[in-house]
Amino acid sequence: MSYLDNILFAVLLIVGFGFFAASVKKIIRNINLGVDVDRKDNPKARWKNMALIALGQSKMVRRPVAGILHIFVYVGFIIINIELLEIIIDGLFGTHRVFAPYLGVVYDVLIASFEILAILVIIAVVTFWIRRNVIRLKRFINSDLNGFPKSDANYILYFETVLMILFLLMNASDLHLQNVPGGYSHFHKAGSYPISQFIAPIFNGTSNEAVGLLFEVFWWLHIVGILVFMNYLYFSKHLHILLAFPNTYFANLKPEGQFDNLASVTKEVKLMMDPNADPFAAAPADENAHPAKFGASDVQDLNWVQLLNAYTCTECGRCTSSCPANQTGKKLSPRKIMMDTRDRLTEVGKNIDANKGVFVPDNKTLLNDYITPEELWACTSCNACVEECPVNISPLSIIMDMRRYLVMEQSAAPMSLNAMMTNIENNGAPWQYSQQDRLNWKNEN
Repeated sequence: MSYLDNILFAVLLIVGFGFFAASVKKIIRNINLGVDVDRKDNPKARWKNMALIALGQSKMVRRPVAGILHIFVYVGFIIINIELLEIIIDGLFGTHRVFAPYLGVVYDVLIASFEILAILVIIAVVTFWIRRNVIRLKRFINSDLNGFPKSDANYILYFETVLMILFLLMNASDLHLQNVPGGYSHFHKAGSYPISQFIAPIFNGTSNEAVGLLFEVFWWLHIVGILVFMNYLYFSKHLHILLAFPNTYFANLKPEGQFDNLASVTKEVKLMMDPNADPFAAAPADENAHPAKFGASDVQDLNWVQLLNAYTCTECGRCTSSCPANQTGKKLSPRKIMMDTRDRLTEVGKNIDANKGVFVPDNKTLLNDYITPEELWACTSCNACVEECPVNISPLSIIMDMRRYLVMEQSAAPMSLNAMMTNIENNGAPWQYSQQDRLNWKNEN
């Protein structure tokens, strides 16, 4: 590579990582739009969760076929991109496989493992494509995925396939030039190539200059492809590559089914139960302060972990495929709840960008404009979606917060639920009996 190539490469890196850093900054800002919630307790359990679920893929392998194939892609993505460090150094300084002289046999093992993983990634990605587009598994043809989400999944598969092929072609052309009698340019023997050795013969009969040019083309396309892929993550469900780790760390550690109480309501109940409490002492210091909203009607009312959940969603559909409401034909899809939350959060973020850092009301909310009450009330709160999610996302927590808003802010609960709550308030029981008749059932046995 010439000095001009080195400079061009440096500019490319700055632009690529610069755009990526700007995208990460926007994601962090959008997540911080959520209500604060403390998730710093029990760090030992949180690190264990992250190690087992995000790093160890323990929930993925509950469905063995998809789980094992995903491990190939996941490990391949992590391990092969270690070589990105060497590519960056070679690109900036014009060297060739700069780590080889220092690592010796270890370097040969690394390159060989990269190649084996690359072919496993290709096999896994082709299998995923067939499952989505030929076999058409039910959870991949749901209406939730109409439009961009379906295309996005395929774009990712194409990206990964092309990057792995370019990686192997780059190595094959490199291997061919390493074996040129008397040497060629700055290419020296380095690495072991268990896969590329079978591809390298396609360059036989081609001039060394042409193969050298092809190597440059493969090298540039590979690094440009990585940078494009990295910046595409912001728009894609593949953000879970990065966010699965913090998402599993900050996941709720309480037993499934244990709901949190609203602090404001708990405080009011305690005041009511305490005969010595002074109600005037509990008044807010700021008389003009707006009372806290009960539940959530928009993304700003959700907590920041729920917004992190939305960005982390992989759209795999395991939650929806195990949802009893969805299986019985109800409108609810936990996957759609997460996708709608992310879409609304993205829309709010664009609004803030367009208005110089300030959100201007747009007469839209997550509730009604994205998620309907019919979807929310179809939920049985069974936690199947939470249990199935491979990265510990909780669609149920968002559903419950939006239900709270409907009940406590709008009195918009279903008629049967309103009747039950009225009976509890008037009769001390869910049934329409007088208080004197509440215990009659015990005399019947």
